[in-house]
Amino acid sequence: MKNLFDVAGKVAVVTGGSRGIGAMIARGFVESGVKTYITARKEEELQATAAELSQLGECIALPSNLGDLEGVAAFAAAIREREPQLHILVNNAGASWGAGIDEFPESGWDKVMDLNVKSLFFLTQQLLPALRSAATADDPARVINIGSVNGVTHSHMNNYSYSASKAAVHHLTRHLGADLAVDNINVNAIAPGFFPSKMTAHLLPHEAELAKGIPRGRLGREEDAAGTAIYLSSRASAWVTGNIICLDGGHVAAA
Repeated sequence: MKNLFDVAGKVAVVTGGSRGIGAMIARGFVESGVKTYITARKEEELQATAAELSQLGECIALPSNLGDLEGVAAFAAAIREREPQLHILVNNAGASWGAGIDEFPESGWDKVMDLNVKSLFFLTQQLLPALRSAATADDPARVINIGSVNGVTHSHMNNYSYSASKAAVHHLTRHLGADLAVDNINVNAIAPGFFPSKMTAHLLPHEAELAKGIPRGRLGREEDAAGTAIYLSSRASAWVTGNIICLDGGHVAAA
């Protein structure tokens, strides 16, 4: 039982791994002995994060643009070329868009849906050979999709395409969790609440007020994101698939 949460020696990919929750998860993996590939569109920021994490373990930066299928295919090919076996895929790359309902543009809808849902599905599809190769009945390969509490409850913001996309991610997680179980691949989602990130930066000046609406009384921390991802990647969760874990300090429960 003492090694239930050991993930050392595994290989992981974290999309959107240069900052925010992606970087938090990547750090947790690297410190736990996981060879971790991180990817993002902005190469300078990505390389800086990889350099920082490489002081703690093995972290490799592979820049990509996952906003279209050409970019997805190129990145997946780069991973398959380097790693015939992939134990963990964290689909974290995402975008948001805010606008009033009367002005909400098609471009804002399509950009968010393409990256948050379409690219997530097709990257998982393209990396299935490496995930299947790493999977065993006792220790399945893992796909961890990053959803959001906005895909569970009303966001009280004008981020229509974002909340719809995250609800889609949650249901796709259930669907894939059932379908890929036969291949010994567990698929689960983390639905984060408020964490400090670029996406929530406009809300952080109101952090104290936000914390009052969270039963645990604070925003999410690095160890919250990393710990949940490590659990979902370890033997401790070998019988967990098709689930959405609200990582929110009780936000959804109190909604």
